[in-house]
Amino acid sequence: MKRWIVWMAVATIVVLVGGGIWRALAARQAQQKALAEASVQGKEAMLDLAPGELVTVQRQSLALAVPVSGALRAVESAMVRARAAGELQGLTLREGDSVRAGQEIARIDPTEARARLRQAQQQADAAKAQVDISQRQFTNNRALVDQGFISATALVTSQASLEAAQSTYQAALAAADVARKALDDTVLRSPLTGQVSQRLAQPGERVGVDARIVEVVDLSRLELEALLSPTDSWAVRVGQKARLRIEGVASPIVASVVRINPSAQAGSRTVPVYLVIEQGAAIPVLRQGLFVQGALDTGHADVLALPLDAVRTDKPAPYVQAVQSGRVAYLPVKTGQRAVVGGETLVAVEGVPEGTAVVAGRMGSLREGTPVRIHDNRYSTTATPAAASASRAAP
Repeated sequence: MKRWIVWMAVATIVVLVGGGIWRALAARQAQQKALAEASVQGKEAMLDLAPGELVTVQRQSLALAVPVSGALRAVESAMVRARAAGELQGLTLREGDSVRAGQEIARIDPTEARARLRQAQQQADAAKAQVDISQRQFTNNRALVDQGFISATALVTSQASLEAAQSTYQAALAAADVARKALDDTVLRSPLTGQVSQRLAQPGERVGVDARIVEVVDLSRLELEALLSPTDSWAVRVGQKARLRIEGVASPIVASVVRINPSAQAGSRTVPVYLVIEQGAAIPVLRQGLFVQGALDTGHADVLALPLDAVRTDKPAPYVQAVQSGRVAYLPVKTGQRAVVGGETLVAVEGVPEGTAVVAGRMGSLREGTPVRIHDNRYSTTATPAAASASRAAP
């Protein structure tokens, strides 16, 4: 009797424990099902888009342009350097002063150079006197030989003495020319007409040979050295026009391509292109070293285009977020030439058909496959059939 009671108690406990385990498993399965349903609902959350948040791939005739920027520099500039060592004198010009070609800028103390010129000139005078003596002796000996008073050997000797004296005189004249050139080098003159941009020495300062004194620039012709990528450089030709802008200057400045460097730079592989500011532009406001930027017109092209910010580059290859069958789809594209239209930069694209609806760049990155609903039916009738069907299918 007692054993039966024990078995009944054990069976009751087993039933109770089994029921608890079954209820726990059922609750866990229900919780997992609810989480799965919530996850599916989260994945299928509908994204509402307004017409302004979509752009369309359209064929357009773009005025192609290559962006250019850089610092202006004078086509003609010169650094006036000392050609003799000594004390700098007479330098009164300062930055901004105008100079003429050939104008005396400064001079080096000429005392030593003048003394050397006098010395060389006196040596030349002495050599000239020796030539006169040898010439008279040669003339006399020739007359005596003709009369038979001296032998011909004496005439040859006097002729050799005359030739030696003449050579000495020519050498003395050359030395005098060198000394005169050294005296002329003490005067520093401007090689061109322009303005002083730098003053690099002070009066009374002792300078060495080749020391920099002042820099002179001619602002009548300025040029821009623009470094272009190899892709952009292919379309550039001599004679093409560019519109440049300077901060603080309202009107653009027109420049022309005058030279294209035949060699790319070793480090960056960029190609230098040189543009000269055209005469008649706002020359008075331009200065050497000003930073300018603008666009170089390279022609027109009939291409499929999109706003540049609609092409995403956060993956190894560029792509667009297109709307197809009511969902976001990533479509790889190949970008080409760019143009600025109405203040917006457009880029040529390949790999997407004309009329494809693309999410605008300001929307950021969207997950591929996200359902999309377009609120304005006017867009669906003018964008793409895919976009229209997506709008009709959206709940």
